[in-house]
Amino acid sequence: MALQNDLILRVARGESVERPPVWMMRQAGRYLPEYRAVRARAGSFRNMIANPEFAAEVTLQPIDLMGTDAAIIFSDILVLPEAMGLPYVMEEQRGPVFPEIISGTPDIEKLHLPSASSNLNDTLEAIQIVKEQLSGRVPLLGFAGAPWTIFAYMTEGKGSKTFSRAKAHLYQNPAFAHALLDKITDATIIYLTQQIEAGVDMIQIFDSWAGLLSRDAWLRFSLPYIQKICNAIQGVPKIIFAKGAFYALKELGECDAQVIGLDWNMNPMEAKKQIPGKALQGNLDPCVLYGDEAEIRRQTLQMLSEFEPGKHIVNLGHGIYPDIQPDKARVFLETVKSYRY
Repeated sequence: MALQNDLILRVARGESVERPPVWMMRQAGRYLPEYRAVRARAGSFRNMIANPEFAAEVTLQPIDLMGTDAAIIFSDILVLPEAMGLPYVMEEQRGPVFPEIISGTPDIEKLHLPSASSNLNDTLEAIQIVKEQLSGRVPLLGFAGAPWTIFAYMTEGKGSKTFSRAKAHLYQNPAFAHALLDKITDATIIYLTQQIEAGVDMIQIFDSWAGLLSRDAWLRFSLPYIQKICNAIQGVPKIIFAKGAFYALKELGECDAQVIGLDWNMNPMEAKKQIPGKALQGNLDPCVLYGDEAEIRRQTLQMLSEFEPGKHIVNLGHGIYPDIQPDKARVFLETVKSYRY
């Protein structure tokens, strides 16, 4: 089915566009009353992911209600460790918690690659539903966590400001760390391939905890695995979003990905120098959306002026916050959509 709006794909392919495309990370989220209503019906965040109909419904909400130029499937990066044999629970006020963690080589040996009957099928079914209901209006993005970010949760057992337990493995037992990262990488390639087969038009790799590593550690324990994924995944454009990895823009640009995402601390001018020729994504500070309408427009237009025309996918520098007013997000979106090159 031909896409009615393929702006994001054209930017990724280096083709001409009349305006920049725009979407928002976490655009299917708690800032929308309609999302909260579905969550109330589902009973929990986990139930929303496990039920393809719920997941599809909230995936489509930003398209119907906000008019974004792309949809991103509603899921969670931690469905992958669960598919590998390490389940997690979502606790109120605490976030994801793994009752068991990976702490040694015997634990790695208990893990397995995703099976044909894994929980990932819930997300794959949701992708198929969304594709049908989108009817070609906009592209659909799939995603996965980068291996280092998944490793951090699997070895720490929960979210953390420092992930010091996870990082300790990198220095105490690097052979163990590489073995686990290899297994996560193989599973991620399978999962992303399945998403593409189910119908996604583009994928994004989230290295949410890149910024917790030094440049040296990230180059050793994250970049090679992102590269392996990018080399293995072909057929759709790829975005890498490594939050906090300002120290490795050049290396990110050398990966086999068409788009490099920038967080709000990254300088677009510097990124253009270090990543010539590639499309960039980002990078408005999500907190700008707490401002009044005039300030949101001013900041958005300033951001747009810093990127190269035709090589910019507009986004926030991280996910939209739950207490942002939808009308403020609409000002951001409409400012971009009325912009012309």
